[in-house]
Amino acid sequence: MRAGSKYQHLVHHAGCPCHTPEVIRLNERLMQGVNRRSVLKAIIGAAAASAFASAPAFAQGGERAILFSNVRVFDGLSNALVEGRNVLVRGNRIEALVPVSEDIANADVIDCGNRVLIPGLIDSHWHSLLCAIPMQTAMAAQVPYVHLVAANESEKTLMRGFTTVRDVGGPSFALKRAIDGGKAVGPRIYPSGAMISQTSGHGDFRMEYEIPASDQSNLSHAEEAGISSIANGVPQVLNRVREQLLLGASQIKIMTGGGVSSLYDPVPSLQFTPDEIRAAVQAATDWGTYVCTHVYTAKGIRRSIDNGVQCIEHGQLADEETVRMMLDKGIWWSIQPFLGGEFANPMSTDKQRGEQQMIAEGTRRCFEWAQKFNFERMVWGTDILFNPAKTETQGAQLARLSEWFSPADVLKLATSRSGELLALSGERNPYDGRLGVIEKGAFADMLLVDGNPLDNIALVANPDNFAVIMKDGRIFKNSLES
Repeated sequence: MRAGSKYQHLVHHAGCPCHTPEVIRLNERLMQGVNRRSVLKAIIGAAAASAFASAPAFAQGGERAILFSNVRVFDGLSNALVEGRNVLVRGNRIEALVPVSEDIANADVIDCGNRVLIPGLIDSHWHSLLCAIPMQTAMAAQVPYVHLVAANESEKTLMRGFTTVRDVGGPSFALKRAIDGGKAVGPRIYPSGAMISQTSGHGDFRMEYEIPASDQSNLSHAEEAGISSIANGVPQVLNRVREQLLLGASQIKIMTGGGVSSLYDPVPSLQFTPDEIRAAVQAATDWGTYVCTHVYTAKGIRRSIDNGVQCIEHGQLADEETVRMMLDKGIWWSIQPFLGGEFANPMSTDKQRGEQQMIAEGTRRCFEWAQKFNFERMVWGTDILFNPAKTETQGAQLARLSEWFSPADVLKLATSRSGELLALSGERNPYDGRLGVIEKGAFADMLLVDGNPLDNIALVANPDNFAVIMKDGRIFKNSLES
């Protein structure tokens, strides 16, 4: 995540903007006078209200099977389209890819007109509560409004073709519950809950006047809101990790490196001691899941890996030796297209612009190494924060990767590869089924594309090119009927 006081990087493509003075004031004003109970009420109220605004009356699904006929299939795994097969959906699962000659009784048929069916897209680095509300608005808004905005944006996320997101920072548990229970519309959410940070780390959003803290001090506003959780020493780390697991975290997010534009923690800083990192990993492992970490530098990546972290978030300042180490040890790499240009947030100082350029250059090197070494455990995400104007670029940012990867490989990053990472949650996986593929038994999360994305990956940049959007066996969009 990139939100907070040292996070000038809570702004997308700032290289992580979490600790600017503006964000510090945001967290303070956002949570001023709000205790844990009121925060919970706000979340619940937002989810309930979203049911009225986004009641899925247009989502179609029922007892009858659905057959996608006259269709070509990108299954998420192959480099070529599957021809000569129709796709049969029953309930919320793909029942089979059946020969076109096989008659299917008692099924509603969707004639796809030779369009291409692909798995629903997955954003592996998302912040459901923080992506779509500008800092200026959030600073003046009541807390329930923040959650209402998140619920509204969740529907837009789904309608952009993203049927699953991995939320790596923020209190998305209630939103996930509302979506799963049919009270709101949105993607599947794999929640991390609060980002766990040391004092002075990338998740410490406190004002300077709140330092020093005492054992009798109240939690900071960001902690009360469930955005971050500060822990120092092995016992506190164990406690904070276990709290997020209690709330329903599918994986744990910690901070082991600094932020690009942070006020407190410089990029090269190493955060959490080896013992503290191992404690977080042990607590997560005991519950059958894994730890991912915010970190940019080679030193921070190596310390994280040496102590059991299984997924690196960002990592744009890795060197070739460290990339080889990640590859050899089977580490997952969740990287974001911090490439500058049209998707970057404007920076106000020369220092920020310089850091942004450094990250952009590192991003390009990392994509080149990933291609060179065939880094099969790389996934993709956006990490959009406090930037409602940029949420609609989700698909365009995916398509941007065609500079380094073939269209098929670009799609794999956001389908089958990401699905494999989601499965790493193991016993804490909230969804018992395979995602990111079109195969027998997988969840029926699929998009019908006007055109062939293996020929033109830019098609995924515009949701208008999705004729049908299906999630969990339910049709949320079908322009073929209009």
